[in-house]
Formats: sequence, structure tokens, C-alpha cells
Amino acid sequence: MDEAYLWPEVLTEKVTQSASTAELLGIHPSRSALPHATWQQLINGSREALDVLVYAGTFLIEQHNLAEVLHEKSRQGVHCRILIGDETSEAVRQRAVEEGTAGGLEGRIQLNRRYLRDVLGLPGVEVRTHGTTLYNSLFRFDQDLLVNGHVFGAPAGFSPVLHLRRVPGGRMWDHYMRSFEHVWETGVPETAGIPASAEKAS
Repeated sequence: MDEAYLWPEVLTEKVTQSASTAELLGIHPSRSALPHATWQQLINGSREALDVLVYAGTFLIEQHNLAEVLHEKSRQGVHCRILIGDETSEAVRQRAVEEGTAGGLEGRIQLNRRYLRDVLGLPGVEVRTHGTTLYNSLFRFDQDLLVNGHVFGAPAGFSPVLHLRRVPGGRMWDHYMRSFEHVWETGVPETAGIPASAEKAS
């Protein structure tokens, strides 16, 4: 007799497990191991949504010119949401100590918030700050999602990255994006002003 007849939940779990497995397109040993061309393909290919959850995200600005990307995505009608760390929060300070860059992480965040002032007010572009404990940095491009795990004692760039693609019935993509939404709800909308400490640092 078919086991699904007796235990239909078994079939449901098998289908869900299969769909979740199909979501995983690849695993990269570190963020720096993810090819530049892959980042560019995902960034340039996004047509509906571009979401970012980071503390600093310096590589997006230095290597991928995030501010100009957001200008272009705004012109294309892409909805963009950027969550960057609040450098005054305890979570950021603690993370800086844990990764061995006390003071450095806070400084990078201040500088990157300054860069992002250029996109404030663009149609479809929203920037918020957050002070949550960040277990993963998230980068969503339409139905693709890069999950950069955080490891105690190591900068995020040295940690593995999961490349997920949303699949009906899968759980992982939705699981991580629910996390993004929770942080987004608690985030503080960024304004044109920046902390006085950042001005003094210039």
C-alpha cells in the first residue's frame, strides 16, 4: 500500500524537502570566492526587487558602485530596499569586537551611509538603518538570494555563501526573507542627515 495513503503528511514532507533541495544552486566557501561576474549578472538582471541586509556592505560600494546601481534601478522601476547597520548600536559594536576590527566596522558604516545619501528620495529606493544582531547578510535579486553567514571571529567576507533560488514549495528562500522582513519592520528610515561623529571624522 502507498505510504502516502496512510500518512499523507509524509508525502507532503518529501515534496517540501525535494523543493527545498532544489532551491540550493550552489555553496561558495567565502564571499570573495563568488565570481565578480555572478554578482554583476544578478545585480544587472534584477527587474522587480533588490534587497540588501548588511552591517557595512563596503564591497558593494567599492566593487559594484552601489549608489549608481540604485540610480539605475530606480529608473528601471525596480523596488530597492537597503538595510545598513546603525554604527551606534550595541550589536554593531559587539560584532566589531568579535571580528577583531573594533572601531573599524563603525567607521565603514559611517562612510557608507554617507555614500548612500546620494540615493535618498529616489523613486522606489528606501534605505533604513538597523541595530539587530546580524547572523547572515542577505542579498536578494528578484528570485535569487545570496546568504552570507557570519562566523564568530571572522569578517563576513571570509564566510560561506549560499546561493538560493525561490522554488514553489521550498522553505529556505522564504525562511531567510522572513528574517529580512522582520529587520525591515524595525529599521529606521534614513534621512539626508548623518551623525555628527561622521562629519568630524572627515
